[in-house]
Amino acid sequence: MREVTVSRRVDATAVELSSRFDPPAIVEAEGSFTVADVRDEGDATIVVASGPGMQLPLRFEYREDALYYTQEGEQGPFDQMETWLEFDEREDGTEVRFRSSVSLAAPLPFGDRIAAWKRKGELERALEAMADTF
Repeated sequence: MREVTVSRRVDATAVELSSRFDPPAIVEAEGSFTVADVRDEGDATIVVASGPGMQLPLRFEYREDALYYTQEGEQGPFDQMETWLEFDEREDGTEVRFRSSVSLAAPLPFGDRIAAWKRKGELERALEAMADTF
């Protein structure tokens, strides 16, 4: 399992960011998948992400001042994937931070390293989309 962290200051409030980037918008902003379905399950939102030859459910929950999401079930490219999205509001905008831990499902040499590299690119695209929106 590998962990990646990316952050960026965005010229918006945390409320503006969280209202514009709900779970489906986050999946789209990451750039690897499109949203096939969204459903609410009590305190969680399930976003079914669709990509070339696969669909995977992502479970989003609000936890201790962060949006937490994980690949649910055994479908998808990861053996395990969990991500925290945190907003730290400041006078000059909001520091947005993604932290993600990943483990690749395929038995490849350096698989977790490859998964972390791919995941970091997705999270950087999401930060770019957030910054470009405001």
